[in-house]
Parts: sequence; C-alpha cells; structure tokens
Amino acid sequence: MQVGYLQFCPSFGETERNLEAMERIATEHARGVDLLVLPELATSGYLFLSRDEVHRYAEPAAGGPTHRCLEKIARDLGAAVISGFAERAGERLYNSALLLRPDGSSHVYRKAQLFLDEKDWFEAGDSPLEPVAAAGTDLGLMICFDWYYPEVARLLSLRGARILCHPSNLVLPHCPEAMRTRCLENRVYAITANRTGTDRRGDRSLSFIGSSQVVGPDGRVLLRAPSEGTHVGIVEIDPERAADKNLTGRNVWTEDRRSDLFGGLSG
Repeated sequence: MQVGYLQFCPSFGETERNLEAMERIATEHARGVDLLVLPELATSGYLFLSRDEVHRYAEPAAGGPTHRCLEKIARDLGAAVISGFAERAGERLYNSALLLRPDGSSHVYRKAQLFLDEKDWFEAGDSPLEPVAAAGTDLGLMICFDWYYPEVARLLSLRGARILCHPSNLVLPHCPEAMRTRCLENRVYAITANRTGTDRRGDRSLSFIGSSQVVGPDGRVLLRAPSEGTHVGIVEIDPERAADKNLTGRNVWTEDRRSDLFGGLSG
C-alpha cells in the first residue's frame, strides 16, 4: 500500500484558508495514496491565547468544516485521510484527530497527553487506545506529545495496530528519532505528519520543526521531509511486515514479553 504525510504551514485562525490548502495540496500531490496523514490542529493553527479562543475555532467532529473537507479528500483520493482539528463536544474541547474513509465513515481520537498550555485549552482525551480499521489494515491513532509516553504506542501495538498515525505540531527536536524507537520496540510502522512555520500571537510565538516522516518496523526512516516548507511524502509499505514480531528466530516480541513482571503495563 501507499502511505504518506502532508506537511504544510497552517495560518492561525484561518480555517477556510487552511482547509482549501489541504484539499488543493492533497489533490495535486497525493494521487495514488491509500493513507494520508496531516498535522495536528491543521485547520486552526496551534498557539491559542485562551480557552474562549479555542471555543471560537473548535467544531463538532460530525458535519463540521473539517469533516466535510476530509470527506471530500478521502472520496477524491480513494484513501483514508487523518487530520488534527479542535473538537467541540458540548462545552468540552478536545485536541482531536479525525479519520475519514472513502465511503464517508469516520472515527475520532482525542489526544491523551496534553503539552504545556494545552492543559488550559483542552480536556484530556477520553478515547480508548484501540486500533481502527482503515485502508485495509489496522491503524493506531496518536497525537503529537503522546509520543513521549511509550505506553501509548505499546498498547496500540499490543492490540493489533500495524501503522501508528501521528498528527503533530512538534516544537522539540527529539520526537523524530524517538519515533524510530517506538517503531523498533513495537515492530510497527509510524507516519508522523508535522507542520512547519511559526505561530505569532502578540508577544508570543512558537516555531515548528517540520521533518515529517515514515518509519518502518525496523526503526529505519523510509522517508523524511525537510524542516521547512510544504512537502507531501509518499512511500510504499507492506503492513504485513508489522504483523511479524519475530526478532531473531528465538525471540518473538509478543511471546517473550515478561508481562508477569510488568504489572499494569501488561496490556
């Protein structure tokens, strides 16, 4: 199958402009892909100044502008498409990722591990760490800072995920290399879709590191974007490789784990 990322620089607060850019870039550069991952909060930008501001740009998961845009992209490409967005569920606000399949069906994941001021803007996610069927395989959804907690990738992998789909707004330099470890220690693929550019809001700013990537079950980087600029990366993978947990012929990842010693980490 063909999988990839769409890296770009969202404009803060300009939802319509961001959605138009997502659709245009995907339509022009991602033809033939089976699974496409876009950045965290791709429709709104990242650097909110208040919870009230998040509420202004947040939208329902079903039927909102992001849902309609991703539905069209998924249908036009014949692919599963995942993007981050600010979700409003009643009065609760979540940093979420929305998955759309070509048939119009969808799934929402809400970020578990909130970073810095996200704790003031969003509720911690309540989504179970369970794989989702799409693009003919099993996907594990996680968002940005979820990478820092190895339990997230571990539980998704133990429960059958073959590809970790990782919309991100990375500002720290460690994640791209750490995701290689997440893949190696769980024998899965990972697609990290990061953004570029800088959000400037008054006297505050955050710059993002780009470097979106696809990593294989052996920890090898199959494709990595530059640190700046728009970039669509697509690579062919075999998700069946992620079903093979045999490490050495005498060490099988799923069989050798000492879950009797791990207590609550047994999965």
